[in-house]
Amino acid sequence: MRIDILSLFPGMFAGPFDASIIARARESGAVEIAIHNPRDYTEDKHHVVDDYAYGGGPGMVMKPEPIFDCVDAVQAMTEPRAKVVLLTPQGRLLTHEVVAELAAEPRLILICGHYEGVDERVREHLCEDEISIGDYVLSGGEPAAIVLVDAVTRQQPGVLGSELSLEEESHAQGLLEYPQYTRPAEYRGHAIPDILLSGHHAEIAKWRRRQSIIRTARRRPDLLAKADLTDEERQLATDAAHAINDE
Repeated sequence: MRIDILSLFPGMFAGPFDASIIARARESGAVEIAIHNPRDYTEDKHHVVDDYAYGGGPGMVMKPEPIFDCVDAVQAMTEPRAKVVLLTPQGRLLTHEVVAELAAEPRLILICGHYEGVDERVREHLCEDEISIGDYVLSGGEPAAIVLVDAVTRQQPGVLGSELSLEEESHAQGLLEYPQYTRPAEYRGHAIPDILLSGHHAEIAKWRRRQSIIRTARRRPDLLAKADLTDEERQLATDAAHAINDE
């Protein structure tokens, strides 16, 4: 997979993309990432990429010409044609399902907005998707792009040590992940659940499933509406939610 990012601040990506899973994915060739600065596609000597908004208002707006020209140049660098995505608080929320959808694309071009945003013609005539990582305001699209790239990279074949990691993580099955423990079995008087020491893998799997349902019901009940649960599991979720409301 290839991901091209348009950003006025390329230096913001140096640390996150040069460490951990993303770095290993780049080294293995599973993911190719390139950063492009729209300033390089301006024609004036000051490399101006923003201007005042028509109609007035605070702040500056990113001009359309550098963005369109930069995307055109990046599209021409290789095949196939990339899906163009704008990082914006007005976009659809980045969920696990959206991550899986984007991860299936062979190429992505991510546009990081800044200042008061981008000229509306970028949104209307250049971008094919708009993504938000949450209902809050950031200084620009760069942090959102880092989050999206991290999530998408994890979905690429061979990037994680175990494919089971993808299946069991929070949100992958519509539920939060079950509690995890490691050695020692007892620490400062706090022991791990006995079931985890039993060696009965089927019973452990059942316990983990129950814990995922209970944790989701107590922390993110909104997720349960779309979760694939049996009638018994839905009753378990209801009881768990009522229990915390009674505390």
